[in-house]
Amino acid sequence: MERSGIADLPLHYGKAPPWLFQRMVKLSGEISKIIVEEYGRNEFLRRLGNPYFFQAFSMVVGFDWHSSGTTTVLMGALKEYLSRAQLGVYVAGGKGKAALKTPEEIMEISEMAGIGDDKVRILKYISRMSAKVDNTLVQDGFNIYFHTIIFTDEGNWTVVQQGMNEGNRYARRYHWIGSDVKSLVNEPHSGIFSNLILERVLDLTSSASEETRKMSLEIARERPEKLKNMIVEGKGLRRLEDFYGIPYIEMPWKINWNALKDIYEFQPRNYEELVELRGVGPSTVRALAYISNIIYGTEVSWKDPVKYSFALGGKDGVPRPVDRKSYDESIEFLEKMIEGVDSKERREALKRLRSLVP
Repeated sequence: MERSGIADLPLHYGKAPPWLFQRMVKLSGEISKIIVEEYGRNEFLRRLGNPYFFQAFSMVVGFDWHSSGTTTVLMGALKEYLSRAQLGVYVAGGKGKAALKTPEEIMEISEMAGIGDDKVRILKYISRMSAKVDNTLVQDGFNIYFHTIIFTDEGNWTVVQQGMNEGNRYARRYHWIGSDVKSLVNEPHSGIFSNLILERVLDLTSSASEETRKMSLEIARERPEKLKNMIVEGKGLRRLEDFYGIPYIEMPWKINWNALKDIYEFQPRNYEELVELRGVGPSTVRALAYISNIIYGTEVSWKDPVKYSFALGGKDGVPRPVDRKSYDESIEFLEKMIEGVDSKERREALKRLRSLVP
């Protein structure tokens, strides 16, 4: 499965001015309407799940190309338009407190749209788990503060969410395309998009971490008292000097022993059920990975799950040369979309779009 993606963006504070935001609502809405009418709802979800298209979309409707507001403002504009557009596509969630209200919004929208209870339960579960996975299993230092789920009458979905790292003043965007996700805990994202690649990230969603996930589940099913002994013994098995030059998982300072007790009593059937449990956070999964790695020798991925710099490459060839064919196809697609928009907004959008062409 390919990934799609993550974007690192400088943190910019403040809001889009009302005159710009209302134009963004109108233009992004018109482009969205054309995509849905020409290609269908599912293709619209796939486009929003493509980090390059998302970035270009934001630029075309007039927002900064590389700030954290790219995510929050564009999704805010789409949410406002789609709430009244009757396209059968909806947005729930947002920034901060609005993100916490996502389950309530899914319920409200579904009641209005007549979406069945079974689909509502799945959408709420996906919303909660996608945020938890990117906060807990991808330990890259970015905490989720913005979360949206875009879904259709049929219950298909895409997630766009953003994490913040106050230390380096960057935000990182995560995309999930529902139709591509085979597992919520094994490489659930699709192509990775970033201009900031970190040297060391504990990625428990990587397929390279599969054995650690399996062993972590087995360990978690043991009595907490046995786990305490494992940790004490594990620290004494090998010295830190033995790990010189080799990736080494540091033991978290605090472990939620109540969460481990709950895991033992619940006896989860798989790793996803383990992660879903309340109280299971980054320190818990890291502790289990530590025991699995130190005592049983299972491998974990330390590679930042970033694949592309600005999706199609960078001008200096870092991390790869620009893919000109894909670049031109993306521009051509957007140009066709904009052709259906009213003249003044279309001229301005085409001007911005043409500035992308090398």
